[in-house]
Amino acid sequence: MPTIIYIDHEGNERQIEAKNGESVMETAIKNSVPGIDADCGGACACATCHVYVDEAFMDKVGQPEDMEQSMLDFAENVQANSRLSCQITVSDDLDGLRVTTPESQH
Repeated sequence: MPTIIYIDHEGNERQIEAKNGESVMETAIKNSVPGIDADCGGACACATCHVYVDEAFMDKVGQPEDMEQSMLDFAENVQANSRLSCQITVSDDLDGLRVTTPESQH
């Protein structure tokens, strides 16, 4: 099982084993990760699961699709490495993925 590392805006880390095929958001919700609310339940209809992806994993997670990019317009403090965690599917390639939640979501 791949491990996803969730980091809050203060630098606190939580390492969680994730199931392949689930989203980074689903894993966060199942494990009560603070800062990822997922108000829409993962339908890419809000931006409450906004995360910053570690630069080392940007190529592996890829760029946001058009719908996700539109939703990111509603997020605060969007950066080049911003993604919605509901749109990142866990796979073995993402073992060790580090995502940081924005301060605005705490």
